[in-house]
Amino acid sequence: MTASAPTTHLAAEIATQPANWMAARSTAERHAQALPQPGEKVAVIGCGTSLYMAQAYAALREGQGDGITDAWTPTEARLDRGYDRLLAITRSGTTTEVVDLLAGVRGRIPATVISSSPGTPALELAEPILTPEVDERSVVQTRFATTTLAMLRWHLGQDLSQAAEQAQQLVEADESAFGPALTAEQITFVGRGWTNGVAQEAALKLRESAQLWTESYPMMEYRHGPLSISAPGRVVWAFGDLVPGFAEDVEVTGADLVHHEIDPLAELVRVHLLCVARAGRAGLDPDAPRNLTRSIILNPPAARPA
Repeated sequence: MTASAPTTHLAAEIATQPANWMAARSTAERHAQALPQPGEKVAVIGCGTSLYMAQAYAALREGQGDGITDAWTPTEARLDRGYDRLLAITRSGTTTEVVDLLAGVRGRIPATVISSSPGTPALELAEPILTPEVDERSVVQTRFATTTLAMLRWHLGQDLSQAAEQAQQLVEADESAFGPALTAEQITFVGRGWTNGVAQEAALKLRESAQLWTESYPMMEYRHGPLSISAPGRVVWAFGDLVPGFAEDVEVTGADLVHHEIDPLAELVRVHLLCVARAGRAGLDPDAPRNLTRSIILNPPAARPA
């Protein structure tokens, strides 16, 4: 947060997100024809964080009636379903599964790729939307992913101005903004609709950067088993509107419920900032998460479903 200058790449990259989201409006306008058009049947692909952004976008687009939209990891994509367009999200542009899939559909399905890394293989295999201004030095993705989703939301006609303002307020806040999550032993994230992807991403970020025990589920699934993991000293963190009775379900477990009435993308920034704080408390370097690299390059190439 703002008590001192960022000391990690991750902290510095988190702090630029509000401005990045506002700038994404013009990016969406410049590339409007390369992005899914109303009525098209669209497949969105990505790995890890990019997959969760794809899931969020797919739910938003289909939810507002713009056309059937499926989100896939590349190796599970069923591209025999008559898609009009393929949209790939890949920060590095080198991820084997994404590159392999794009090469396989080239000339068969119109494809667009969003990446922040110039001169990479994926950009040569589909119509490119290059965003180097949000590239990252940290292995842990934050601003590329959220700015990509912001751009896609602008393209859907959504105004991100308030979300950017809310995120900026969090960047300038102190650690009291984390509430019980700052010291919680375990956090369960839940979402609804498009925020299921956001909840998945929130859980992933804390696992990567702070080696924290996190889980994520659709909100209505919480009662069907995940509730059993909640206990005093643990947190249930909800994105989006609460379903009736949800707060009461959490209360009986003794866990703390975290829920804020702000744009879920801004709320994800709160999680990003918590990643830095929890990593610091654990003596970890959030720029270099255990066992991870910036891009997954496989040899031989990944197999694709028919």
